[in-house]
Parts: sequence; C-alpha cells; structure tokens
Amino acid sequence: MDESIIIRQVAEATGIKSNQVTKTISLLDEGNTVPFISRYRKEVTGELSEVQVREIDEKLKFFRNLAQRKEEVLRLIDEQGKLTPELKQQILNATKITDVEDLYRPYRQKRRTKATMAKEKGLQPLAEYLISFPKEGDRDQEAAQYISEEKEVTSSDEALQGAQDIVAEMVSDNPDVRKWIRKYMTKQGTVTTTAKDKDASSVYEMYYEFSQPVEKMPPHRILAINRGEREEFLRVKIIVDEQQILCHLYKVWVQENSITTDIVKEAIRDALNRLVLPAVEREVRNELTETAEQQAIKVFSKNLQQLLLQPPIHGGVVLGVDPAYRTGCKWAVVDETGKLHEVGVIYPTPPQNKVEQAKGVLTGLVDKYNIDLVTIGNGTASRETEQFIAEFIKDYSKKQLQYIIVSEAGASVYSASELASKEFPKLDVAERSAVSIARRLQDPLAELVKIDPKSMGVGQYQHDVNQKKLKENLTTVVESAVNHVGVDLNTASAALLSYVAGVNSVVASNLVKYREETGRFSNRSELKKVPRLGPKTYEQCVGFLRVLNGKNKLDKTPIHPESYDIVKSLLKEINCNIDDVGSNEMREKLSRINLVQMAEKIGAGVPTLKDIVDSLMKPGRDPREELPKPILRTDVLSLEDLKPGMELKGTVRNVIDFGAFVDIGVKVDGLVHISQIADKYIKHPLEVVSVGDIVNVRVLDVDNERKRVGLTMKNI
Repeated sequence: MDESIIIRQVAEATGIKSNQVTKTISLLDEGNTVPFISRYRKEVTGELSEVQVREIDEKLKFFRNLAQRKEEVLRLIDEQGKLTPELKQQILNATKITDVEDLYRPYRQKRRTKATMAKEKGLQPLAEYLISFPKEGDRDQEAAQYISEEKEVTSSDEALQGAQDIVAEMVSDNPDVRKWIRKYMTKQGTVTTTAKDKDASSVYEMYYEFSQPVEKMPPHRILAINRGEREEFLRVKIIVDEQQILCHLYKVWVQENSITTDIVKEAIRDALNRLVLPAVEREVRNELTETAEQQAIKVFSKNLQQLLLQPPIHGGVVLGVDPAYRTGCKWAVVDETGKLHEVGVIYPTPPQNKVEQAKGVLTGLVDKYNIDLVTIGNGTASRETEQFIAEFIKDYSKKQLQYIIVSEAGASVYSASELASKEFPKLDVAERSAVSIARRLQDPLAELVKIDPKSMGVGQYQHDVNQKKLKENLTTVVESAVNHVGVDLNTASAALLSYVAGVNSVVASNLVKYREETGRFSNRSELKKVPRLGPKTYEQCVGFLRVLNGKNKLDKTPIHPESYDIVKSLLKEINCNIDDVGSNEMREKLSRINLVQMAEKIGAGVPTLKDIVDSLMKPGRDPREELPKPILRTDVLSLEDLKPGMELKGTVRNVIDFGAFVDIGVKVDGLVHISQIADKYIKHPLEVVSVGDIVNVRVLDVDNERKRVGLTMKNI
C-alpha cells in the first residue's frame, strides 16, 4: 500500500498533523527509540510528547499490518480469478481486520461443509433458481431434474435440501449480513450468565443468575465472567431477538409471493441459527474481551508507572523485615547506598514468640548500624510483625525510629530469580526477599525493575489478559519511567540499564562487566569503549545515562553530548563556564535570558535550548523528588481500632475500574468505591487518584469478619 495512505490513516487515528506524523515515522524507521525521539528530536516532531510518539508508533504498526493483510487477501482472491474492481476497492477501503476478513470469507478455502458437498452434487444451479424467486412453476419438478444416482441425489426433497444448504452458506458468507448482525448484537444483545452448578460455592455467585446489555458491560465484569466460564463455574451466552434479525434478513434477501419464498426463508433461518449467530457471538465476545483487556492493561500500566516513580527516601540506613510465622522473620540491613551489610532472623511471632530475644537483636542492630527506618513486608504475619516493631520503637529511647509497611508483591519472584541468585549467591530466598523489601523505599525504580511487572500487585485481572500485549505495554511503561528519571551509570544494575533507550540485555551486561573490570566511568564518552555498544546505541542511550561525579559536569545532566557545543555557546553569552554549573549565579543569569532571542543568536532550536536551560538550573535533579514522600509510622492501628467516621491519612496502593485501595495503616487496605472518590461524577478512579498518592479518607464501615474496610474521600 502507498505509504502516504498509511500516513493519512495514522494522522486521522491520532489527531496529529500529517507533517508531524511523517517526520516521526521517518525517525522511527531510522531505528530511533521513542524516548530518544520525544526528548532529543523536539524540533523535528514539533514537540510531540512521548505519549504521542508512542501512539504514532502503535498506529503505524497496526496500519502496516492491515495493509499487509489486504495485499495478501487481494492476491489470494486474484489467484482464484474472482477479484472484481468493486471487490478490490471494498478491501482497500476497509479500516478493520474484521471487515477485510468478512470480505474474504466467501473466497476462503473451507473444510467440507454441507454447502460444498451440495455443490459437488451439482446443486448450485438449483440454489440460484431458489433465490431467483419464480412466481410460477413447480419447484419439485425443477428439483427432480437434479436426481442422480451417480451423484447420490435420490429425491427432489434431497436436491432441495442441498440447494437450501448452498443458500444458507451464501447468506452466512455475505459481509453485509455479518456486519449488520454484529452491530445489532453489540447494540441490542444481552449478556446472560448462569451457574453450571447452583449449589457450588465460588467467588462467582453474583453471576449465577445475571444479565446485562452488551453495551453496558464494564471491562472488569467481562474479565470476571470469562474467568468464571474458564474455571467451569459459569455458562455465558449473548441473547438477541432472533425474530427481529430474521425480519431484517427477509427484507433484504426474500421476495414474497414466490413458489420458493418459504424454502428460502427456511434456508435463512438455518443460516442464522447454525452458521451466523454462533460465529458472530464468538466475534462479539472476542471484541468485548479485547476491549476489556485493553482497559485492564491501561489501568495496570498507569498504576505501574506511578509505582515506579515513587519518590526515593535517601540518606538513611534501613532494616528490611520479611515477616513469617514458623520460620521466623528474616531481616536485612542496607546502608544509604543500598549496600547489604548483614542478614539474620528473629522469632517474635507465633509459634516461637521469642519477643524479648528479638528486641535484643534489634537493639544491637540499631546501635551498630545507626538504623533510621524499618520496612516491613505486607505478607503473611505482617500484622503481628508490625505490632512487634511498633512496641520496639516505643521502648527504644536512644533515637526516633520510624517504620513503614511496603508491598512485598514480587519479592518472592525476584528472590527465586536467576538475577537474585547472581546478586546474592550466598543468601537463601527469604534473605534475598528481606533485602528487596529494605531497598524498595530507598530507590523504588532501581529495585522494582528487577521484578516481572505482572507480579507487582497493581493490576486487575492481569493474568486473564493477552500476556504478549501485557508484557509489551508494561515493558514500555518501565522503559518510559527509567528514561524519565535517568540512570546513574556507575551504580545501576544490568536489570535497570537494560531499560535505557537503545540498550539491550547484552549491552547492559557488558556495561556492568566493563565497570567491574576498569572501574568507575569518569565521563560519558567512555561508553564508546563498551563491547557491542555501537554509534547508534550510544546516540540513543547516552543522554539518559548520568556520571554524577565525573570530569565533565554536563555528564550528570539530561543534556545530550550532541548539544554540548550549544551549552558552551550559551555559557559564553552569559559569561559563565562549565565549573559554574549548579551555582546560584548561573541560575540567576539563566533565569533572565530570552529563549527565542538566545536560540536564534547561538543557532539552536527553542525546545532544545529550553531543555538545556532547565537542566542547567537543576543539574542532577531527580524528577521524583517533587512528589510527596511516603507516610512513615511510629505506632500501629488494628482493624478493631477503626470506627465509622474516623478520618485518616493513607497511601493509594492500587487503582482499579471500580475504585481505589488505600493503605491506612491496618492489615488490610480499605476500598474507596468509585462512587466515594469525588463529590462529582467521574468515569474512572484514575481521573482523581494514582498509585502512591497520599489521600485523606473517612471510614464508612468496617467488616471485621470478612476483613473489609469501606472508605470515602467525599467531603473531607
């Protein structure tokens, strides 16, 4: 297909100007990454955001795949000698894969059907006779002409039945028929679910006798019903008014007052019930599932992005505790750089209950390492461990200690991974988990990139969606977060480096190996010495990699080395030099310049110059530092302490279609239903809250038996 047509389609689908789409596609085709394009090619794209560049990339892949399928279908039909100019134009004008497949259906090679067997018996002319709707004559006499011992047609009734089968398939294969019925089922159909066994207890009991219009089915409900059907608790069907569909088909296909009217109507009924409805129901359910999956992936991606961009808590020694009962609570002490100093185990929880002994161990650790903060995983025995830590903090008088409960989602996955065993070969799985729990607060991004995003506990039905699409989207989110923050070249793990624009896992490993063998990077240009890191990779990744205490102060900024000459010209114009970077004097001078005039004077693009000035104003700045810090605690609340009307401050742990889960300092997270998030109507909780937000809530109700807490954010 003509590339200009694809450019037009991408522009229409994204709402972005054609010239911007054209230039962005050109950059993508040259092998440039999305983070690089959105950050360092703003003059070329017209300052498109990363979201817009990714959208162009997605739509480009979709329309190129669609064009490829169209070409294949056109070739296959042409090889049969059945490609008419009208059909060719219909295929070229199609905007969806389903439309292309509908048009191709009559020409697709089929397995032997009733219709193909009837055609083999020579009954195609009789089928055409039926749909010619003769007013006079005798259809039985007409059918008798096709009786043939050789072709195994023994009677006129058998001949008519075969002709009906051919008519039924003609109706079924007609693209307009399928399109109309698909649209009717989507607009007028009702999803109904019933129990396979009404007496079986399950989480799907609310769906044992349930119905809702197709149009109004929310995404999370579709995925829940699909899972219930897959686990064989539910039967699912889409109900439609078949009589209305038949009336439409008769109107289009049938002429009244013919000697064949009734037999053609019978063929259409057969086509609808045997061929069309089951297939279209599958298609509609697939579309519903695809839409639901897209929504689930979108919510998961947004939550993951917020989780990864949580502000780090720097400058303190942390004790990480992985709670447990019988095997004891594993602990790990890490310093302010994340370096592991010591691991061990205490037994303050049942059945051992060695509380005093555990307090003695902690006292020794706090004194020895000057610990500031305790992080506790939120898994099994978390409640009892938190109670113990809170009591210890109350009794410890030498300094003010604080603790925080952190999600340990994925910690066990990381602990058992090859990556963890390489990082800590001498530690067991639980000890590695304690290290991960300790580090999560110091630099969430650096630690969480080591974990499969699916295991991070911030999604809905993530195991029920297309796993390939999920992985692609979540990888994109992690890549975006890593490149937004930037990476310290001298401390980053291979796992973190592998998400930097242009860097694959092989290059990431080579970077770490080079650093281990030759020592710290002193400047960015040393990257060129790393094996397998060629000129294109260098161009893509170098701006996102930082050398914090290197020879060139610009190496700790997001400024790309290709712009270093622009920086020199700028500094010359304001009478500063590289050594002044970060000084108040330079900030003051930079704040006074006219960007447009200066850009023209030194031959730079205005967007690039603006980014350079922002980077020079705050060199080495971590964009996450502007976000609110996590809530640290010194005492513990229990579920029994909660009373309706209590106002609390909490942290949003997860956002889903029907609400948000908020950590308020008790064992279970409270649910703020979507109806309780804002004083006005909202379509989705993400309009108001994100993972990591610190929010004020009021307790609505507490269900001690089911361990559930209802919260509201209204009127607070």
